[in-house]
Amino acid sequence: MMIGQSVSELHELLVRKEVSSVELTKAYIERIHTVDPELKAYLTVTEDQAMVHASEVDRKIAQNDVLGVLAGIPMALKDNMCTEGVRTSCASKMLENFIPPYNATVTDRLKAAGTILLGKVNMDEFAMGSSTENSYFAKTRNPWDLQRVPGGSSGGAAVAVAADEAAFALGSDTGGSVRQPAAFCGVVGLKPTYGAVSRYGLIAFASSLDQIGPLTKTVRDNALVLNAIAGYDPMDSTSVAYEKPDYTKFLVNDIKGLKIGIPSEYFGEGIDQDVARGIRAGIQTLIDLGAEVSECSLPHTEYAIPAYYLIATAEASSNLARYDGVRYGYRTEAEDVLGMFKTTRADGFGQEVKRRIMLGTYALSSGYYDAYYLKAQKVRTLIKQDFDKAFEKFDVLLSPTAPTPAFKFGEKSSDPLTMYLSDITTVPINLAGIPAISIPAGFVGGMPIGMQFMGKAFDEGTLYRVAYTFEQNTQYHTLKPSLSGEVLARGSR
Repeated sequence: MMIGQSVSELHELLVRKEVSSVELTKAYIERIHTVDPELKAYLTVTEDQAMVHASEVDRKIAQNDVLGVLAGIPMALKDNMCTEGVRTSCASKMLENFIPPYNATVTDRLKAAGTILLGKVNMDEFAMGSSTENSYFAKTRNPWDLQRVPGGSSGGAAVAVAADEAAFALGSDTGGSVRQPAAFCGVVGLKPTYGAVSRYGLIAFASSLDQIGPLTKTVRDNALVLNAIAGYDPMDSTSVAYEKPDYTKFLVNDIKGLKIGIPSEYFGEGIDQDVARGIRAGIQTLIDLGAEVSECSLPHTEYAIPAYYLIATAEASSNLARYDGVRYGYRTEAEDVLGMFKTTRADGFGQEVKRRIMLGTYALSSGYYDAYYLKAQKVRTLIKQDFDKAFEKFDVLLSPTAPTPAFKFGEKSSDPLTMYLSDITTVPINLAGIPAISIPAGFVGGMPIGMQFMGKAFDEGTLYRVAYTFEQNTQYHTLKPSLSGEVLARGSR
């Protein structure tokens, strides 16, 4: 069926007029109605709007206009990216009825590319979590095993792609929130270099760490989407004016002579041994394809989790101070203003969000700023220097994306520290501001695992090259869940 195909394949069908954008959009909407009551990937489905936009694309096709590669392609956005006139809730009671008056820059860029927005997908509340168990509305289920989490916080986006509920989706990645769910759901997820993709209109969690990235079925699709959303934006003060390449030019099936470093710290304590074996089998594949592989060290890795959770929570406590019941969002009435502030925040935020606000406020409080937040920023610099030193010798670094396959619901939610350690291999990349990509690399116990490639700042091209080569010489990306327990090849549904 056409909805199981990649963006590139769908584009060819549209160009050859073998299918219309309206037909394609209808097929995805029907798919959502069929499987999403069980999966709960979507919070809002924009069915009427999608059909109108699909009709506009079909008119251009009928006029034989040049069709952009993303034109007419149905997609989804994580529900923390502003969409004018469409609810943007951050999966929180606080923003349950918030309708933004403007679009995020990525929303505008995808709209300009002619994509069809199917709706907004579920997430951990305000992007705080690693399992999508923290959503106010529902728990999204992993299509490979409905008793397991899809990862987080971009769990809805990963599930939408894995279960053929969207051709691609955008997520946000603060400490692994695109890459970890991509690994858990068997899709491709990229966290671009900080500043490569505009954050304007992305509802902030931790401003110095957040970055929007694409989740797709294939590496080629990922490059196509990054082409559309990357680039300088004057509306974002952290956006970088760099010479953006055509990322599809790097999709060559050749890594002969490429130098790949394997950080020993990323295969240490906490990494499931079956996951490690699966990734090492992938490393052997890369060696067989001509890559030069050797071990390296990132010595400050052990400090990444504590540094990350100090910096991220401190920035969250500042960013979320705006939700006070006065300007917009949820509001609880009280006898006085102070009471209104307290009850609004107590009722409007979930447990994990309140936990992180309190941790961050404590870290920034008088007498503790130097001991905690400032020290964490110094550690962040050391972590970045570790990467800089490693990239003097290697073109890319390689690790497991997550230390385990997808875990069962409730398995880690009662112990926040255990949950936080799910991000042990991803948070250093956000602290350093460098790009990283997760691609399907095998299965453990019937669940997908991901291989992560890390690159130099603004060198997404090399990441695409090595990821594409691995993908073209393996079959993992061709497999998808059937939602009935058996694995089917993509397109065979």
